[in-house]
Amino acid sequence: MRCSVPRVKQTVQSWVPVLGWLPHYSIRENAIGDLISGCSVGIMHLPQGMAYALLASLRPVFGLYTSFYPVLIYFIFGTSRHISIGTFAVISIMIGSVTERLAPDSDLSVNGTNGTASENTDERDAYRVQIACSLTVLSGIFQILLGVVRFGFVVTYLSEPLVRGYTTGSACHVCVSQLKYVFGVTPSRFNGPLSLIYTVVDICRLLPQTKVPELLVSLVALAVLIVVKEINACYRTKLPLPIPIELIVIIAATIITHFCGLTSEYNIDVVGEIPSGLKAPRAPDVTLFSKMIGDAFAVAIVGYAINISLGKTFGLKHGYKVDSNQELVALGLSNSIGGFFQCYSVTSSLSRSLVQESTGGKTQVAGVISSIIVLIAVLKIGSLFEDLPKAVLSAIVFVNLKGMFKQFMDVPLLWKTNKVDLLVWLVTFISTILLNLDLGLAVSIGFSMLTFIFRTQMPRYSILGHVPGTELYLDIDAYKEAKEIPGIKIFHSSTTIYYTNAEMYLEALQKKSGMEIGKLLTAKKKRDAKLKRVQEKEKKKVKKETQKQKIQVGNRSNCTLSLKEINKGNVSAELKSQSQENGVALSMTENSTNSLCQGQINWSYKHDTAMSDSDSDTAYHGDDSITQVSQQCEDEKGRASSTHSIILDISTTSFVDTVTVKTLKNTFRDFGAIDLDVYLAGCQACVVEQLEMAGFFSESIPKSRLFVTVHDAVLHILKNLGQTDFILDVSCNTQM
Repeated sequence: MRCSVPRVKQTVQSWVPVLGWLPHYSIRENAIGDLISGCSVGIMHLPQGMAYALLASLRPVFGLYTSFYPVLIYFIFGTSRHISIGTFAVISIMIGSVTERLAPDSDLSVNGTNGTASENTDERDAYRVQIACSLTVLSGIFQILLGVVRFGFVVTYLSEPLVRGYTTGSACHVCVSQLKYVFGVTPSRFNGPLSLIYTVVDICRLLPQTKVPELLVSLVALAVLIVVKEINACYRTKLPLPIPIELIVIIAATIITHFCGLTSEYNIDVVGEIPSGLKAPRAPDVTLFSKMIGDAFAVAIVGYAINISLGKTFGLKHGYKVDSNQELVALGLSNSIGGFFQCYSVTSSLSRSLVQESTGGKTQVAGVISSIIVLIAVLKIGSLFEDLPKAVLSAIVFVNLKGMFKQFMDVPLLWKTNKVDLLVWLVTFISTILLNLDLGLAVSIGFSMLTFIFRTQMPRYSILGHVPGTELYLDIDAYKEAKEIPGIKIFHSSTTIYYTNAEMYLEALQKKSGMEIGKLLTAKKKRDAKLKRVQEKEKKKVKKETQKQKIQVGNRSNCTLSLKEINKGNVSAELKSQSQENGVALSMTENSTNSLCQGQINWSYKHDTAMSDSDSDTAYHGDDSITQVSQQCEDEKGRASSTHSIILDISTTSFVDTVTVKTLKNTFRDFGAIDLDVYLAGCQACVVEQLEMAGFFSESIPKSRLFVTVHDAVLHILKNLGQTDFILDVSCNTQM
C-alpha cells in the first residue's frame, strides 16, 4: 500500500469525520435550522439530564455534566447528523443498578466525630460517582476496541425484537425505581433475580406511609406534561417549535416550592445543592474494573445498539451513510473521555433526536449549540434549581417512557407476522423483568442465538420441478405447474449446509427422494448373493451335463469297437451308418452344451436405453453370459423407482466445512453404489474453491458432475439419454 497525501487525508477524515464535513458547512442552508434545533434540544437536556441522573443514583448536576462533554466529543468523531447524544433512561438505570449494588446505603459508615447523616450521604454519593465514572470509562474502552478491530457487526446479533423487548423491560425497571419519589416512601434495596418484584411488593407495603403532598405534586406534573405533549404531537405540523413543557414545569415547580415553603412545611424531597461551574478531570478507580466487567460490556453493547439503530434510521431517511464501526469509536470516546470529567455512560435519545430532526437540524452543529445552553445552565443558573422537587423529575421520566411502553403493541403485530420473533420478544421482556438488566440481557442474547441455530438446523427441504416453457425449477409442493422430470430428482435446501444440519440434510434427501440408501444397499447385496448362487448352480449344472455327455460318448465308442471286432466283415456297412448317426448325436450334444454356456437370450425383451443411466452399457453382446443379462434385469426390477439421476441444488450454500465435504462425498459414494448418478448445481465460486481445497473432486467425483445451474445439469442428463426435446415442447402457466 502506497502512502500519499490523498490517502492520508482520507484516512484522517475517516477517523475524524468532522474534518470532512465542517469545512464545507453551508451557513446559508444549515445555520438557522441548526440554531433552532440546538436551542430546542438544549432546553430538553436540562430537565432530562437532571431526571435521568436520579435513575443512575447520582445527583442531578452529574446529569448536566453528562449532557455537555460527550456531546462535544461526538460532534468531532460521530457520523450521524441527527441523533442527540446524552442521557438515556435505559442506560441510566443500568448504571444505577451497579452504583447501588457496589455502594448501598447499608454499607455507609457513620463518622465517629460528627456522626451526621449529611456527611454519610456525601460520602456515599461521592463513591457512587466514582463507580459510575469507572464503569463509563471501562464501557468506553470496550466500545473503542470493538470499533478499532472493525467489530461493529456484533450488534447485528441483537435483533430488533430483542432490543425492543429489552428496552420495554428496562422501562418497567425505570418506572419502579421512580415510584419511591412519587409516593415519598423509602423502600428497601434488593439485588439479584426477582429484585423488581420484591421492590414492588415493598412499595405496596409502604403505601400507607405515602406523603400526600409529594403524590399531589407528581400527579399535577404528570397531568400537565401529558396534556401539553399530546398537544405538541397533534399540532406538530403547525407549531414552529414544540412547547418546552418540561422546562416550563421545572421552572414553575421550583418557584412554587421556593416561595410557598413546601420543603419546610410539607417535607417535600428536593434536588438540593447544585454546585456551579465545571470540575477538574479525575482519573477513574481502576481497582473497580474487576467488579464491573460484565456490567460494562452490557452497557457498551446496549448503548451502541440503541445508538446505531437510531443513526441508521435517520441516515436512511435523509440519504447519508452511517459508519457502524466509526459510531462505536465515537461513542467509546464520548464515554471514556466523559468518564474523566465525571460523566456517566451516554447514548442517543429517541425523543431528543426526533426534536433535533423535526425542528430543522441538519448537522451536529445543533449538538454544539445544545451543549452551550447546558454549559450556561451549569455555570450560572444551575443553583436556581436547588428547590426543584424530585417528584417533578420523576414525572418527567414517566412521561418520556411513553414511546417505550407503546412497544407493547409489538406483541399482537408479531403474533400475526412471526411467532419466533414474538417468542424472542417475550423471553427478552420476561427475563429482563425477572433476572434484572445484566442477566436478562445475557439470557436474551443466548435465546436469540438458539432460535437462529434452530432455524438453520431445521430448514425447508424440497424437491424441485420444472416450470414449463422456462428455465425455472420450483418447489413442486408450492407451485402447481412445477412438474418433476421423469428419472431425475432435484433436491433443494433453503439454507447453508454445515456441521449442525449436515446429517439432517442427508436424511431429508433420502426421505424426499424416496430412496433409503441403507435398504437399497441391503437389497442389492441380497440380489448379488442370489445371482451368485444362480450362477454357481448354472455352472454346476453345465459341468454335470458336460460330464454326462462325455460318459455317453465313451460308452457308445466302446460298444462300436466291440461289435466291429466280433462281426467285422459282415456288418461293415451297418457300423459305418451307425457311426455316422453317432457323429450326428455327438454334434448335437456339443451344440447344446455350447448353447448353455453362452446363455439363452430372450429376444422378445429389448432394453429401453432412453431410461438407463448414461454411464452404463446395456447393449447386447454375443459373448455375454446368461448371468450378466439376468443380473441387469434384476437390477432394473430391484430399484425403488425409475430414478437414475439426482441433482443437489446447493445455490443457498455460502460456505462448506469439513463435515459438509464428508457428507457430500458419502452421498456420491452411497448413491453411486446403487447405480444412481449425483450432480451438483448452483455452486458459488467461493464454494467451489473450498471444495477444491478440501480435496473433494477426484476420479470418482469428477468436475464434470458440477454445473452452474440446475437447468444445465438437467440438459446434460437428458442429452446423454437422447431426450433433448423433452423440456422444449411445453407451455408456461405458473400458479402458486
